[in-house]
Amino acid sequence: MKGSRTTVLSFAEKCKNILSSNWQGNLNTVKADAKGSSKVKYFVKKGRPYIWVPEDDLHNVNTVIDERGSLAVTSPLPGSLANLLQSLKKPPNRIALVGELVPLGDKKVKSAAESLRETLISEGEAIKAFSYSVTGVLSSSDFRFTSRAENLQELLTEDQQYRIYKFNPSSITYIEGKENSHEVDLKELEESKADSLSLFSASLIDGINQSEARRRALMIFCATYLNKNVKDALVLSID
Repeated sequence: MKGSRTTVLSFAEKCKNILSSNWQGNLNTVKADAKGSSKVKYFVKKGRPYIWVPEDDLHNVNTVIDERGSLAVTSPLPGSLANLLQSLKKPPNRIALVGELVPLGDKKVKSAAESLRETLISEGEAIKAFSYSVTGVLSSSDFRFTSRAENLQELLTEDQQYRIYKFNPSSITYIEGKENSHEVDLKELEESKADSLSLFSASLIDGINQSEARRRALMIFCATYLNKNVKDALVLSID
């Protein structure tokens, strides 16, 4: 849930939070196939997205011809939030990265996979260390759709073959609402840190929204602190 701190977050921090909280985005490459873009999964290592592209995806051919590409990532909107915002004609906050996709050799592929494995293990350990109240919220969420670890784990199986790329951004834009966009300095992005909750934001948001008791608490909050009487309340983001 947004609080007063969000007003002082820099656009670089907002970009970092979105990149850290999601695990999939829409990839475009030069000379893209008829579909225009593909949904791909990624994880962040040392501030750079590492993208897993299915072996049969035509983006693999495109990158041989031209390494330039773009990656669009939105704030995770679990449950019915995406449909709700769409009905209200309010697109979610999102980021657009433009840069080059660098294919990894065999040794770096193994290193990226091992880094991903270590990341998933550390996320599991972090969940075990959470307080009872936090784990209670997480348990109310549908982990199949909201957990980064659950959705990235399949990349480590051998059921499907992937090519792995490191995405080196040359520019990044934070897009707020329909038209408001802000260019972000890459150096500032590298120096900024993601919110510690960003890795679990989708599960926390869904866990709160799936609970009638927690939504009633939000309604009381709106009446007490915002002087707004509402019929229902949902969390859109947290920090």
